[in-house]
Formats: sequence, structure tokens, C-alpha cells
Amino acid sequence: EARNHNLSYEIYVVSHKKTRMPDGDIYLPVQVGPAEENFQGFVRDNTGDNIASKNPNYCELTVQYWAWKNRNVDVKGIVHYRRLFSNGKKMLFASPEKKFQNVLDEKTLGEIMKNHDVILPKKRNYFIETLWSHYIHSHKTEGLVALRDVIAEKYPDYLEKFDEVTSRTKAHMFNMIISKSPIFDEYSKWLFEVLGEVEKRVDISDYSSYEARIYGFLSELLMDVWIEKNNINYYELPVMFMEKQDIVKKLRIFIGRKLGLVTEV
Repeated sequence: EARNHNLSYEIYVVSHKKTRMPDGDIYLPVQVGPAEENFQGFVRDNTGDNIASKNPNYCELTVQYWAWKNRNVDVKGIVHYRRLFSNGKKMLFASPEKKFQNVLDEKTLGEIMKNHDVILPKKRNYFIETLWSHYIHSHKTEGLVALRDVIAEKYPDYLEKFDEVTSRTKAHMFNMIISKSPIFDEYSKWLFEVLGEVEKRVDISDYSSYEARIYGFLSELLMDVWIEKNNINYYELPVMFMEKQDIVKKLRIFIGRKLGLVTEV
């Protein structure tokens, strides 16, 4: 737990394997998944009030739930071992070493948090399709339909914003957020209520392990809905992908999905 400007920070770095973590007291490595071994220097999301057993379906959201229920600091954040916020630079083609040198640090975080309540990744642009059509080209449609039904029935105030967001081509993706705790906790409460309701309606027993990550996928569409509907003041930072990327393969999958040839990765 690090302090700066009288705020205490914890940014949870989600990982299912032992791997390099960013330096700095603000970062807390959190181990997810069923491994017997407790990774040294990590805490686990299966402690306290938790939904760790749902990790195959909720992905990094099991850490968001754990942080919401069990951590008591001024600012909470969720990042991934493969995706970290930078200090402001894009660092697209830099080496992993260079990227680690440019990870968001406490000083920069403190400055941003003086004037903003939330940090989000720069928006991802799908260019040729909306978030709705991108989702149904990439995943089973029933989860998305159930999600809209739940919002229409249980959270009708959010329906107009949901339809607006899902008809755009850009969104804040990756389930990455750094937020003042009251907002983090309020968002989490709403998110898990919505997803819990969807869970009751969708039978995922025959889903592949990729498709079974349904609630992690759906939640990416919900962040902007909640942030905008509640007029949250946010700041955007670039996200750095910390491993080597096969750009050609990514492009092939992207095009394959558009043509309906590829449904999983």
C-alpha cells in the first residue's frame, strides 16, 4: 500500500502464472486460477469474500470482486501481467525492457488523481463495425442478448446508454481501470449484479473454454455504459502489451472473424 498526496494506492496486477511484475509500491500482484502453489510475493483472489472459483468465466473480474469486497485503500486499480498502463507514452514497438521502464508510476498517478476520479485505457477502435456486431462475430450471441434483456428489465435507466455505447465503433476495453475507491466499489456492485442476473439466464455448460469467458467479455461493454451514465470524470492512458506480439497473426484472426471463418483464438 503506497501513499502519495495523502491517498493510498493499490493496483492489482492479475496473473495466473509467475512472471515479471512492475516495480513500485503501488503494484500488488494477485494470483488467479487453481494452481496449488502460492506464488511468492503474490496475494490470491481466493481469500476473504471471493468468487475465485468463477475465474474461467469471469477472467480478471474475480480480482475486481475480491478488491471490492476485501481491500480498503483510497484508490484501487486492475491491470494484467500482459497489459499495463504506461506513464503516457505509446511504446508500441518498444522492447519489453523499455516498456517496464515506462510503466505508470506513483508520481504520475498522484498527479492524475488530483484532477480525475478514474483512469481508463485509451479507446480501442474497431473501425468497420460496432461493438455489438464485433461481439456477435467474435462470441456466441445469446450472452449479449441476455445482457440487453437484463438491463431493459432491471436497469431501464441504463438501456438508452447501453444501446448508444454498443452502436459505436470505439470503447475502453480490457477491463482495466484505476479508480477512487467509492467509484470502484459502486461500479463493481452494479457490474456484478448485472452479470449475476445474466448468469441465471445463460446455460454455458457446453461452451468451449474460450467462450466460457463470457462474463469477462460482456463486462468490457459495460464499463463505458456505467462511466458515462454516471458522468464519471476520467483520464485516458495508453496500454502497453508487455509480451512480443504477432501482428500478422492478430490481423489474420481479425479478418477471419469478419468473414465468419474464425470464432476462437
